[in-house]
Amino acid sequence: MDLAYLAVMLMVVEYALFGTMVAIARSRYKVPAPATTGHADFERYFRVQQNTLEQLIVTIPALWIMALSLSPLWAALLGFLFVATRVFYAMGYYKSAQGRHWGFVAGSVATGGLVVGAFVGIAKDLFFMAR
Repeated sequence: MDLAYLAVMLMVVEYALFGTMVAIARSRYKVPAPATTGHADFERYFRVQQNTLEQLIVTIPALWIMALSLSPLWAALLGFLFVATRVFYAMGYYKSAQGRHWGFVAGSVATGGLVVGAFVGIAKDLFFMAR
C-alpha cells in the first residue's frame, strides 16, 4: 500500500504546485483576486488547477478502492501515470488551449483504468463474499 499512498501524495503535491503556478500567473498577468478571468494566459493556468481538482475527485477514491480491493501495485502505477500525464497536460495547456489535448487524454486513460480496477475489485469482493 505504500506505493499507493505515495501516488496519492504526489497527486496532492502536484495540485499544490499548480495552485502556486496560479498565484504566480495572477501576479504576472495582473488579475486581482477573486477574479478568475481577465487575461487568456492567466485563465489557462487557472483551468489547469481547476481541471486537476475536478479529476482528483474521481481519481483518488478510485485509486484507494482499487488498491484496497484489487492491487495496490497496479493502482499505484496508474496513479503515477496520472501524475505524469498531468504534467504534460499542464505544460501543453500553458502554451495553448489546444496543447492540453494529449495530456488530458492520457490522464483520462489512467483515471479510467483506476475506475475499472475499483469496480473489478468491488465485484471480486462481492462475488467471494456471496460464496
